[in-house]
Amino acid sequence: MFSNRKELYKKLESKLNSKVILYATSDRRGAESQIAQDAIDIFIAQLDKIGINEKISLILYTRGGDTAAAWNIVNLLRQYCDEFQVVIPHRAHSAGTLISLGAESIIMTKQATLGPIDPSVNTPLNPIVQAGQGPVQIPVSVEAIKGYLAFAKEELAIKDDMALSNIMVKLSEKVHPLVLGQVYRARMQIKMLAEKLLIQQVTDAAKIKEILAFLCSDSGSHDYTINRREAKDTLGLNIIKPDDELYTIIKAIYDDFSSEFGFGIPFNPVTMSQTTGDSSYNVKRAVIESLYGGSDYFLTEGRIIKVVSQGNKIPSSPGNVPVPTQQLKDERLYEGWKHEN
Repeated sequence: MFSNRKELYKKLESKLNSKVILYATSDRRGAESQIAQDAIDIFIAQLDKIGINEKISLILYTRGGDTAAAWNIVNLLRQYCDEFQVVIPHRAHSAGTLISLGAESIIMTKQATLGPIDPSVNTPLNPIVQAGQGPVQIPVSVEAIKGYLAFAKEELAIKDDMALSNIMVKLSEKVHPLVLGQVYRARMQIKMLAEKLLIQQVTDAAKIKEILAFLCSDSGSHDYTINRREAKDTLGLNIIKPDDELYTIIKAIYDDFSSEFGFGIPFNPVTMSQTTGDSSYNVKRAVIESLYGGSDYFLTEGRIIKVVSQGNKIPSSPGNVPVPTQQLKDERLYEGWKHEN
């Protein structure tokens, strides 16, 4: 709870000689959230309370999200401080890694990880597949498209122009051509943004291109994780290893918000209502907070209601009357940001 974390924030600010702000998005199964544009106004309100300072440290936990939102968050934070630092207690993947590249330094615990920054494209024209709950629109990974074409050219050694054209035709039958165009634009954009942000940590142009190549393609998979040693020794980022006292504070902050979010416990309101007998629920899915601006959190509230339908007629039933059936329905009552002082 925020009330528990206040003392930890005070200790962390004293230790880092910095003003501290937390941004965490949930990766709890069934209650996931991502870095998104709606966080920008929350950051503005928080930073106005914090004010202009020599140094601001962002505690960051996320599996990723909107690239443009990540870029905006970095630039916004840098308007309020001379030195911007990121503190990673556990995961800062994808767009979270992009934010980290824009800092002068990154504090990483022993379990902290960064990840590749190749984006996925989500548009109304994305492919649709059949899933258990019905048709689902799936994201298109930039590197998946690149990997498909590389497989044809390099592994299958297809060189003939006609054959390569047929491969592109087959691809465009599965993925709309406008989505393929967006994939290319997204890849160019992420490289451009990362290059601009990396200047805060790396000045050598050749080294920047090497880092970008690894983060955008050479890592091989979006699921690849980059630990503290690889981030420092291989990529050459300005990584700080916390001492025991600092680690204990960072770990305590992470343990507290991960418990509040319910990490490790799948969120299924129907199952939970059957187990506890409570039909109402609320779940926190993101938080932005500081000692000065209080706690802003993205909350989903709802209730499980019983829906009775007439059902189907059963010939063997007396009078051949319909047998009513009962289903449980998840009714969302509220979804959005709330504030706690």
